[in-house]
Amino acid sequence: MAFVSNSLLKKGSFCPKTPELPAFVERQDRRPWRNTAEITMPDCFLDRVVIKISLMFYHVKELQFDARVSKPDPAFATLLLEQFGGANGELAAALRYFGQAFAARKPFPDKYDLLMDIATEEFSHLEIVGATIQMLLQGINGDLKRAADESEIMALLDGKKAKEEFIHQALVAPQTLVSSGGGPAYTNSQGVPWSAAYINGDCNGDLTVDLRSDIAAESRAKITYEYLLQFTDDPYVKQTLNFLMTREVAHFQMFEAALESIQPNFPPGVRQSDPRYSNLYFNMSSGADIRGPWNEGESSQLGETWQFIDDPVRYVMETNGLTNLEPNGTPRTVKGVDKLDKEMSETRSEEVNMAVPIGEQAWSQHSIDQMESPAKGTKKRNSRSNE
Repeated sequence: MAFVSNSLLKKGSFCPKTPELPAFVERQDRRPWRNTAEITMPDCFLDRVVIKISLMFYHVKELQFDARVSKPDPAFATLLLEQFGGANGELAAALRYFGQAFAARKPFPDKYDLLMDIATEEFSHLEIVGATIQMLLQGINGDLKRAADESEIMALLDGKKAKEEFIHQALVAPQTLVSSGGGPAYTNSQGVPWSAAYINGDCNGDLTVDLRSDIAAESRAKITYEYLLQFTDDPYVKQTLNFLMTREVAHFQMFEAALESIQPNFPPGVRQSDPRYSNLYFNMSSGADIRGPWNEGESSQLGETWQFIDDPVRYVMETNGLTNLEPNGTPRTVKGVDKLDKEMSETRSEEVNMAVPIGEQAWSQHSIDQMESPAKGTKKRNSRSNE
């Protein structure tokens, strides 16, 4: 369904004979996810008015994936709530990328487009998960509309003890029975309500940080679907979960490619890190010492030689609390890093300031176009008035 804002329409252009405005929407681009539309209203106050508008969110009444179930399964529906209202679920993913996109629009409009596209797809995945949960809970809502002791679902249970066992084992999240009436709730599988605390730490306003959070988030979501697949035998549900899991893999690669397109992107942020401490590995445990590429050889990003500190206490004392150190095992110097910090600060600051100059601002492209060419707009208005 397309929601049209009245503010986008000229006063007096509504047709009193046809209040169902969506019936008059003729998409210029037949693909519903494109954002242009044309509305024609004949026999109104004006003989014929053609108004072009922008569609914001557009809901297509079909799921992205044809989700189905073969039979009710309240127990698995409860587990699946983890991907509806859990920390690694689809709601968290959609709002995470949606929030990150705002700071990315300028100076990275390409990344804004990516984040908004994936956020919108995650909303569609939330719909798929919610629809699957609802189908797995089929029959519960109707039975709850009757006296519990007389309903079919309760007739299968013999006495109070059996009912309590049913709630405990099959419906770990009891709000399915007492709050949502047999529908999905914005909670995880244990009934804990969804919280913005799941994602606020992922919106840092720096894409070299945010995109790494996104890669990690897609990894967590992927493994959650992988675990969920072990708890259902329903072939249709397995198909749905496999699709959703695979999309996490696809998004992982998209975010990875987006991060790679920002250069330099390491270290995350602007400051380059102090070369006196960036390649120190402190052996903070006793017993057999384990060596690997994380504490010997060259570091993965900066190419520095790891310095294995076998006795951290002694090392700290001998270096006066690590203040009497010089870079070792690296060509980087403190002076060189300070110079890079200043250069990176100026570069990133200039990128943002050039993309977002101080002064009048607009978000929608048609408003930006009008601001950038006021003379053209004035000439056009004058020509209309002369007519």
